[in-house]
Amino acid sequence: MTDKRSATGDVPEPPPRPSGRSLLLGVAWDVVVPIAVYYGLRAGGVSVFVALLAGAVLPALTTAVQWQRTRSLEGMAGFIAGTMLLGVAAALVSGSPRFLLAKDGWLTGVAGLWFLASIRARRPLLFHAGRPLLEGRFRSDGTSWDVLWEREPAFRRIWRVSTAIWGVAMLLDAAARIVMAYTLPVDTVPGLGALLWPVTLLLLQLVNGIYYEVAGLWGLTSGRTTHPPGG
Repeated sequence: MTDKRSATGDVPEPPPRPSGRSLLLGVAWDVVVPIAVYYGLRAGGVSVFVALLAGAVLPALTTAVQWQRTRSLEGMAGFIAGTMLLGVAAALVSGSPRFLLAKDGWLTGVAGLWFLASIRARRPLLFHAGRPLLEGRFRSDGTSWDVLWEREPAFRRIWRVSTAIWGVAMLLDAAARIVMAYTLPVDTVPGLGALLWPVTLLLLQLVNGIYYEVAGLWGLTSGRTTHPPGG
């Protein structure tokens, strides 16, 4: 299979960036809709366990639709779906609403460990997550992230450090979710858990944005900062 080329014919085109609308729709489906389903069913007199279970299967449906359309799974989507299905299966065996409430915490914790484990991989996890959003956004010369990764030690260090920041933040988020699940009134946990997502993400964006500026990511990705190969 040949690489897609730019108009000049010599530089690979960056992967298409997801639109803001598609990202918002994904967040609404994976976070907002399950919460709405839970509280709607509870208002109708459905038990806590059944209402939680109904909301938990919705993100898995997203993955099933993706598989049906493309016959492939993006790594993160497959990981989330697999972990979620395992959590639902365990909850069905235990019959515990508290376990289902803590499911997001366990999922976020495993994801945080996955981020940390990827730091020493060939490419850290956040590099792959950020690439569709940022590659080609600032450079006018079309230099790909693969070239920057091989040429710029600072570029490699930035993505390893930012991956560590995400991993630690996700572990802290997971701990908060698990504590809430086992200590707070059952019907308050889904709503508070949904509110925790934007708080965590906003803090991550703030910390990462400051780090990227200080570390010089925007200079590297705009072509304003260069270093000799291997330097």
